[in-house]
Amino acid sequence: EVRLVESGGGLVQAGGSLRLSCAFSGFPFDYYAIGWFRQAPGKEREGVSCISSSDGTTYYEDSVKGRFTISGDHAKNTVYLQMHSLKPEDTAVYYCAARELSYYGDFRKFCTYGMTYWGEGTLVTVSS
Repeated sequence: EVRLVESGGGLVQAGGSLRLSCAFSGFPFDYYAIGWFRQAPGKEREGVSCISSSDGTTYYEDSVKGRFTISGDHAKNTVYLQMHSLKPEDTAVYYCAARELSYYGDFRKFCTYGMTYWGEGTLVTVSS
């Protein structure tokens, strides 16, 4: 059974930091792309960041570049999203998702469309 479980969300003041964790099971990390998505109230879900387990390729959505860092721990089957300099507009439910790696020309598109497995999300609230 495939499972992805997010944790680490919470309430933080603007300018603060949080580290989200996505613990997964049921598939081998070595052959998957794992991404973070978020959905703010009243808005569509958007991709935030993604990492390829095979070669470490990453992408970041423009608004989080330089503030967020995605990383993976193969031994712990966990992917992290370190978030710094948080802004009120980062407030959202953050989800992790995974899909099996295959050839991709555009890693951002590969991650954004076609994720197979999803977690249930963790809420991040950034107060001003």
